[in-house]
Amino acid sequence: MAAKDKQVQAPQADQQTEKQKKLKRIEIKTRKLSNQVFSGSYHSAFKGRGMSFSEVREYQYGDDIRSIDWNVTARAGKPFIKVFEEERELTLMLIIDVSRSTLFGTQTEFKKEIIEIISGILAFSAITNNDKVGVIFFSDKVERFIPAKKGKTHIMRIISEIDGFESQQHGTSISGALKYFNNVNKKKSIAFLISDFMSQEDYQKELNVSARKHDFIGIQIYDKRERLMEDVGTVLIKDAESGLEFFADTSDPKLRFQIQKSFDEQQRKTKELFGKSGSQYVSIDTTANYVTELMKMFKEREIRR
Repeated sequence: MAAKDKQVQAPQADQQTEKQKKLKRIEIKTRKLSNQVFSGSYHSAFKGRGMSFSEVREYQYGDDIRSIDWNVTARAGKPFIKVFEEERELTLMLIIDVSRSTLFGTQTEFKKEIIEIISGILAFSAITNNDKVGVIFFSDKVERFIPAKKGKTHIMRIISEIDGFESQQHGTSISGALKYFNNVNKKKSIAFLISDFMSQEDYQKELNVSARKHDFIGIQIYDKRERLMEDVGTVLIKDAESGLEFFADTSDPKLRFQIQKSFDEQQRKTKELFGKSGSQYVSIDTTANYVTELMKMFKEREIRR
């Protein structure tokens, strides 16, 4: 019986080892990108709550004379200026889509894997800047909430949760996720909504509230095959959101055109929703260089400030 137990446990141990190796690879990749590329951009794009007094030092040529501390100057007999430093203590909230539709990818990686890497980059950039990080997982309901904390251990827990999370729910409710986010985050935070945005509902009201109260950004991850279907004959297609299965003749140009038209219309509506709310929005294909796309997003944010 003991030998039998060992045989059962061995595959589980192997799976656990593989998971740990995968998480380590993700950690190395996301921390490296964060340290080398994103930390400075993140800091510049998302300012702290204000400036607080740090110290006084002797005046140097080129210093702003408005910063001169006249009391210290009078006592010392030479000019001194006040030095201020930025107060950060910001909170980064990741609102992550874990619906079944993210388990799709026709190239090298699923949408879920790209979401995981981008979330890791943002999280490590935040803790490098001494900010807290929290997460909301959602599908057609809020699946899990991880309160904001600091530290590498906390970030690794978040990455592990994203990697291992398997929602059994069909559908995507962005409005529900935003309602929850607005309720649990009373103070201003930096918030990234990361999703494929395969939602037919109207979430304009909730998005407007989020954009008004927080520094809000939407990141869409999509696969180009969701727009451009190849002619591969008759195939069985399963809708990841609804769970419905049906046969489709992909050689039919009308069908392929309708799929492209439907995707483009959904893209237009999503962009319009974010535009009306005044919040930032970026769309990234699974085959694109997400490092370049994120850097462009940070640069645009610096310009907008």
